Amino acid sequence: MSRITVIETGLVSEPSRARYGSYPQMFERMIRGADATVEIEIVSIVSGEPLPDPGTLQAILITGSSAGVYDSFEWILPLEDFVRRAYAGRVPMVGVCFGHQLMAQALGGTVRKSEKGWGIGRHVYDIAPGNGVIEGERIAIAASHQDQVIEPPPRARTIMSSAFTEHAGLLYENGAALSVQPHPEFETGYAHVCCDRRAGRAPDALVAQAKASLAEPVDNERLGGAITRFLSR
Repeated sequence: MSRITVIETGLVSEPSRARYGSYPQMFERMIRGADATVEIEIVSIVSGEPLPDPGTLQAILITGSSAGVYDSFEWILPLEDFVRRAYAGRVPMVGVCFGHQLMAQALGGTVRKSEKGWGIGRHVYDIAPGNGVIEGERIAIAASHQDQVIEPPPRARTIMSSAFTEHAGLLYENGAALSVQPHPEFETGYAHVCCDRRAGRAPDALVAQAKASLAEPVDNERLGGAITRFLSR
């Protein structure tokens, strides 16, 4: 039985947490939907829990967060070191949204607030052919971010991209690290909540368009399954 350690880097606020769960619980549903035998353990560094030695772990998943990777929270630098040690040890590792950005920054990339503004609602990404991880030519997933990977690390290949998010998915040369910008763990209802949260911060027309986009189907099962297989192999 494989075990995935979920590193919680952000907290879902009430009442959304009561309805949709914490970020680790969202990922647990996603993973169990693909493989019911996977064991999940949670390390909440945002709540003060210490990071384990990555060498003792079977697989790692780093969640999203309202934090920016350039913020001064005391857990960010230790998390970057944890990522580098996990990468050096070839521990299977996936980052999503903040986790995607944190992995890129820790391994030599550049992350910042994008001049393109908020990416919310359903986004469609092109998939690099023959990447060996994510099948198909295009994939639709809910997004919720303003920060972006502007320059990927030299050891990463971009395997998901769009006009809005050039480096939306990165596959690293050690073969054991993968990260994605959008959220395959988000139910459509929670993606709507994320759109509502941008009201007053993003243009009204963008929020309305983003909410309308969520009426179209998303490919959470395809990306969630790819992530689960990547971490479990």
